[in-house]
Amino acid sequence: MNLLLADDEPLMLNILKSYFSKEGFTTFLAQDGEEALDLFYNNKVDLAILDWMMPKLTGVEVCQLIKKQSQTKVLLLTAKGEQEDEFFALQSGADDYVRKPFDPRILLLRTKKLLKMASKVTIGDLMIDLEGQKVYRHGEDVFATNKEFQLMKYFIENKGLIVTRKMLLDHVWGFDYFGEERTVDTHIRRLREKIGEHYIKTHRGMGYCLENSDE
Repeated sequence: MNLLLADDEPLMLNILKSYFSKEGFTTFLAQDGEEALDLFYNNKVDLAILDWMMPKLTGVEVCQLIKKQSQTKVLLLTAKGEQEDEFFALQSGADDYVRKPFDPRILLLRTKKLLKMASKVTIGDLMIDLEGQKVYRHGEDVFATNKEFQLMKYFIENKGLIVTRKMLLDHVWGFDYFGEERTVDTHIRRLREKIGEHYIKTHRGMGYCLENSDE
């Protein structure tokens, strides 16, 4: 997911970038309204988090321009505390409104709610939609089969842990499966071809492990 963060306070931007990057977001940073719009026009942005009071163009103005030509979600940040201000912000097209000061963890949760990410997991350039049962790479559907998706789901549930072929057979194929264990290798090879070779590591004599080398 791509996030546009716009605030004229560099420290605030760096703090937010740190929180969101750890959650797998790609972040674009701007310190004024014009820079925010330029980044929006030149990049795919899923959500724009805009400070209301910015130089050149306010967050509300940027929000209105974004909403005129896209369905991109917008969340406004502001130190303004009056109900009338909140009403004005939402009326301008903003999807949500957070008052300063705030806990970055709360902002992260509000962001995930706006993007309906409760059922979505991001690992590197992959996004796994657990509800839709799809796997995306660079935003493109890799067309994982049902078995490939179930393998990916089990790896996510056990990320960082080595899982054996038998564990995969039991949980993906079912406890009543009596076929060849090597079928696991075949399906993992096909999954790797779709998501990239580096995510699922082979540990000889032990099993497989889902890892993200970027972490």
